[in-house]
Amino acid sequence: MNFKIRAAKQDDCKDISRMIMELAEYEKMSDQVKISYQELERDGFCPNPFFECLVAEVPEEHTSEEGHTIVGYALFFYTYSTWKGRSMHLEDLYVMPGFRGKGIGKDLMTKVAQVGKEKQCVRLNLMVLDWNTPSLDFYVAKGAQDLTASEGWHFLRYDGQALDKLANEAPKD
Repeated sequence: MNFKIRAAKQDDCKDISRMIMELAEYEKMSDQVKISYQELERDGFCPNPFFECLVAEVPEEHTSEEGHTIVGYALFFYTYSTWKGRSMHLEDLYVMPGFRGKGIGKDLMTKVAQVGKEKQCVRLNLMVLDWNTPSLDFYVAKGAQDLTASEGWHFLRYDGQALDKLANEAPKD
């Protein structure tokens, strides 16, 4: 199938938002999506963007049943390892079901890695739900290391009231 991988544009945010919801439904977490395409536009296309995004686009003759030409995306951002240096985190990699198995996910993934290498990143980190074996198998087949098993890392998060409480405990200036 003919497709191209390109940097997302602000006009793509409605499609990216649509696919974020599709991914959340697949992950059985659609009730947790609180972001809109307007927030994607604000946060990804400002002077100091919080993320970068690549999209997979097919020609008009290969649109989805719903009429979409943007059929996949990879959203990522930069981090820093105090041990290794420049790093990146892949937040989402998604390809619409009707377009899977055609190399789109592989090309999105390899393009993210290429972008990172061009910026001298030494790591690409990502997370996969424990039951999502197709995705886990895909990443491991591409050379990813499962640090849960090998190094015993736990992924932790503060959000909502826990984040508010922690921030409120900060020393006063």
